Amino acid sequence: MPSLKAIIHESLLLKLLASVGLLLLLSLAVWGFFNFRYMQQKMVGNITAGTQRLSNTIRLGTHYAMMLNSRDDIKQIINNISKQHDIVNIRIYNKQGEIKYSNHDAEIDTVTNIKDEACYICHRSDPPVHQVSLAETVRTFRSESGYRLMGVISPVYNEPGCSTDACHVHPPDKKVLGAIDLVVSLEEADRELARYERNLVALAAFIFLTTSAMILLFIYRFVKYPIKKLIDGTRRIEMGDYSAPVEIDQADEMGQLAKAIRQMGTAIDSKQSELNKQRDQFQNLFEMVPCVITVQDRGYRLIGYNREFAHKFAPKPGDFCYHAYKGRWEKCVDCPVEATFADGQSHYSEETGVDKDGSIKHWIVRTSPIRDETGKIVAAMEMNLDISERKQLEEKLELSEKKYHAIFNNIPNPVFVLDIRRLEILDCNKSVQAVYGLEREHLIGTCFLNLFEPDERETLAFRMATRAVLNQVRHVGADDRLRYVDIRISPSEYSGQQVLLVTISDVTKRLEAEQQLIQASKMATLGEMATGVAHELNQPLSVIKTASNFFMRKLKKKEPIRDEILLTMSEEIDSHVERATKIINHMRQFGRKSDPNLEPILLNEVLERAFEIFSQQLKVRGIEVIWQTDPDLPRVMGNPSRLEQVIINLLINARDAIEDRSDHTPESIIPRMIRLVTTRNTKTVTVSVCDTGSGVPEPIRSKIFEPFYTTKKVGKGTGLGLSISYSIVKECGGKIDVTANPGGGACFNLHFPIVKDPS
Repeated sequence: MPSLKAIIHESLLLKLLASVGLLLLLSLAVWGFFNFRYMQQKMVGNITAGTQRLSNTIRLGTHYAMMLNSRDDIKQIINNISKQHDIVNIRIYNKQGEIKYSNHDAEIDTVTNIKDEACYICHRSDPPVHQVSLAETVRTFRSESGYRLMGVISPVYNEPGCSTDACHVHPPDKKVLGAIDLVVSLEEADRELARYERNLVALAAFIFLTTSAMILLFIYRFVKYPIKKLIDGTRRIEMGDYSAPVEIDQADEMGQLAKAIRQMGTAIDSKQSELNKQRDQFQNLFEMVPCVITVQDRGYRLIGYNREFAHKFAPKPGDFCYHAYKGRWEKCVDCPVEATFADGQSHYSEETGVDKDGSIKHWIVRTSPIRDETGKIVAAMEMNLDISERKQLEEKLELSEKKYHAIFNNIPNPVFVLDIRRLEILDCNKSVQAVYGLEREHLIGTCFLNLFEPDERETLAFRMATRAVLNQVRHVGADDRLRYVDIRISPSEYSGQQVLLVTISDVTKRLEAEQQLIQASKMATLGEMATGVAHELNQPLSVIKTASNFFMRKLKKKEPIRDEILLTMSEEIDSHVERATKIINHMRQFGRKSDPNLEPILLNEVLERAFEIFSQQLKVRGIEVIWQTDPDLPRVMGNPSRLEQVIINLLINARDAIEDRSDHTPESIIPRMIRLVTTRNTKTVTVSVCDTGSGVPEPIRSKIFEPFYTTKKVGKGTGLGLSISYSIVKECGGKIDVTANPGGGACFNLHFPIVKDPS
């Protein structure tokens, strides 16, 4: 039978009852103790006060009889008072401790010990005290029969009347003459206190039992019963019934705990479902992973394997890994599983061997240790991936790379492989050395931009980031000779990273030939402009000639010339000389060979300079020019001198087309007009030269930009103007096309991309 201690230890209800019962019992004990002490002190206090009042009554009652020295009156007073209930003794002592009066006649004139209980009150010091407090005058002692007694002693003080002849003769300096000792019985009070104590104990027992019963009922109803339901619910959760309800209709902590347990069950259910799902997924992965997986013990016996291994090798129960894999009867040399058991680390290796069917196989082997809860290695997992096909592909790829490198190095043009962000040279072909005079080893790891002019590297880097083709880039080779190259950029992949594949083409000779052709075209254009330029120069020369004749005539006649006339004519001569100088400088600049470099330009300015040379020629022929330009055009990349040549060629063609149409149509019907238009959109700027000439038929629009193709009469054109214009526009990164003019004639449109802001 279990002990009470064991029962209490295993029962929360008994622990609570014992704890609450002990606390309640202790509280009742403390309450009863202080209540009883209070009642005892109250009764003793009441008896003490009553005894003191009675003692004072005796003293006052005997005062007059003492003054008269009437012993009979004093004795009568004492005897009367002693008849009261609970009065045991009434004594009057003199200074020497003699009992002068008593309710017991046998005590009269007897002498008490000065140090006894009664007299000690006053005689505890020498000389005796004459003023004592009430508390000091009270004493409690027991009678011979065992009952408690209370004595109150009151001093009898010397008063002025006691020193007269009528009374005893007492010296005035004596303060205390004697004492009245009143002894009462506490038997009745003790019986009352005992009765009160029994009632108090009974009440405490009743309160204890009643409260304990209520606490027991409360604990059972609100603690034990809910806890039992909580235990049942948690046990059902422990058994796997996560949805088992734990219903407690309470809003207190027990109800909150039940709610928390329900939520915990739901969460555990969700987690368990997730774990089961993950376990199933892991099992599926373990079974379906396209590689061979085995688990081996320290003796290299197979204790687990996946479906792929079972399918390929069909192992027998208790088979060894080396026998199942390779048909061997001893452990493989340099076994990675052995190494894993030795150092507890994962190991990786590539192995080549003969399969069970005799074919050559290649494997990637990876091992991992499996530990128990103490950290001890109890098994090892080995994963084997058959890479025989990959090895074959690698061999083919190696052969292919050799072919690629052979082709790469035999390309006649320099080819660079650049880092896509830093433009660092990662690789280059052999043609680089022939062009740049630098060894491949010296170029790899350097920046590609170092091969070009320092002042152009920043611009070149920006253009390489925004364009796939860069035409006519200046480059100085190892021989310090200026070259022009075309750069073609294409994103690619190299050794697993994104790169730029850059091909360099030396176009210096081609540009020189084109420059010669362009220069020839310029000369032909200058010939076309000769008539207009002659007229432009004739006008200022005529003004100068007229002024010269005027001055000569005046000088011959010795006639004075007014200052205002002289000033006016001087200003006219200066203005026309400046205009003639400007025309000549412009034609000299136009006829000079132009640098093919591109720069940011404003097309409105190019259009105005080209028209300035050609304006007088159009005016002479009665051709009206209408300007429709956008004043806020952004800049484009181009060569201003070459583009000026393109505009002049288009103006000449427009003039000739208008005059050709005028030869076949009455002039009153044909508007002789050229429109110069500049527009823009988000990406491009367009310059349009529109005429009211004979137009360009649809069938020949695709041919007019071909070299030596012309629609003009023999002797009026070479067929190179539009072809050269096409080349110049293309070099600037633009396009040229021809459309029909809505008012009749043709529109030649030049489209250029807007220069992007590098910031």
